[in-house]
Amino acid sequence: MERPNILFITTDQQRYDTISALGNGSIFTPHLNWLVREGITYENCYSACPICMPARATIMTGLESHRHGLTGNNNQVRPMRDHVTFPELLTKNGYQTRAEGKLHFHPMRTYYGIEHADLPMDYFNEKRRYGKPSTRLHGVGENEMEPVINTIEERDTLTHWIVEKSMDFLESRDETRPFFLWTSFPKPHPPFDPLLSYWQMYEGMEVEKPVYGDWSEDFGKMGRGFLEPTVRLNRIFDLSEQQVKQIKKAYYACITQIDYNLGLLFAKMRELELLENTWIIFTSDHGDMLGDHHMGAKTVHLEGSAHVPMIIKPPAAFGESNWEYKGRRCGKTVSLSDVMPTVLNICNISYEGETDGIDLLSYLDTKEEKTIYGNCENKYLCIIKEGFKYLWSWYGGEELLFDMRTDKKEQCNLASSEAYDQKRTELHRELMEHMRVYRPEMFENGEVKTGEPITELNGISSFPGLNTTVFPRDTFH
Repeated sequence: MERPNILFITTDQQRYDTISALGNGSIFTPHLNWLVREGITYENCYSACPICMPARATIMTGLESHRHGLTGNNNQVRPMRDHVTFPELLTKNGYQTRAEGKLHFHPMRTYYGIEHADLPMDYFNEKRRYGKPSTRLHGVGENEMEPVINTIEERDTLTHWIVEKSMDFLESRDETRPFFLWTSFPKPHPPFDPLLSYWQMYEGMEVEKPVYGDWSEDFGKMGRGFLEPTVRLNRIFDLSEQQVKQIKKAYYACITQIDYNLGLLFAKMRELELLENTWIIFTSDHGDMLGDHHMGAKTVHLEGSAHVPMIIKPPAAFGESNWEYKGRRCGKTVSLSDVMPTVLNICNISYEGETDGIDLLSYLDTKEEKTIYGNCENKYLCIIKEGFKYLWSWYGGEELLFDMRTDKKEQCNLASSEAYDQKRTELHRELMEHMRVYRPEMFENGEVKTGEPITELNGISSFPGLNTTVFPRDTFH
């Protein structure tokens, strides 16, 4: 029997609620819609450490950040050097493994089991070499939220280059081996710099205003415990609601460009008759708060930051469907650590090592419900269990508690409600006991160490990620 191929597609910083077929009537995503209609959508997938490098290490190793040790963008911690990766196992078992686009590993040219990769730096070097314009003809930085419009040609963008490289691989690959292709887009991570043509698609479109809750409606009175990443990266709370809506339109336009270019990739797969034997998996490393609760960017475990898409489309000839999986929805909690065991199961490769992940296909018809333990920088902790989400901040020990079954936008904080005091206590205790095992440095004399509350926002330094194309790191967007 012919072994299946894997096309693994990731975006960077794409929230769950940015796909038209999943309920967003203000965005154009026809090809992601196709994946939803023809495959399985996991409606509650979370990035347990919603920051680029830790999330990608989790994808590669099947271990959450508190286990593999990388809880922030720290080049000194290298979990993939010390743990088996699933591309390594695929390569050893005869798969041709290729990555096109952003990996954000360290060192940059260490691929941890992937045979070959073309990175964003290669794109910028290529454009310089041939005197062609690149995506970066502006000065807006990689953390700044303000939109900027690109007027270059589609063929000169990084998004299109990644798809071209992916198609080149499919056409020139070794056909005697099955393939694993990771097509990895740096967008819609800031800068939000869509092409003019995609921006114009959203000029007359009404988008949802930012979400606020009983705990965040009044910015002057809300707690500061979860605001540090926003202050450090973009201060979106200084912008008006009208400005934030324009930001969201630019963000949507970047996603639409990815989607339309995926149409080229899927068409190439049809031409090469690869759809019949290729599983397509789509997800993102984390989301973006986009002004919800006065926050921007990522790091915190609120929905905009941590809730990401997860779609699996099974093989089927063009125009046909795999009826076992077509259009299925799974409402149970899953995470990025589930990518590794799912891919290995599809490829019939055994792995006896440790993992926090589960095979998502087998998970569909079981009664088990996964618990998520989140840790970012040992400062933001989270547990998602049995429909509740509890968040804890190192800054003053601030707490949030939400009943996600009835409050999907996290507008009602139950952490100070007497009626939910027992639930808050239970979740806090379980979360801390879990972290005590894997992150003992967070504790002193048996108690979790807590920092001083944030009182003065201007006392936090800003890091706008100023635009550059020569910095020797795989962080280009």
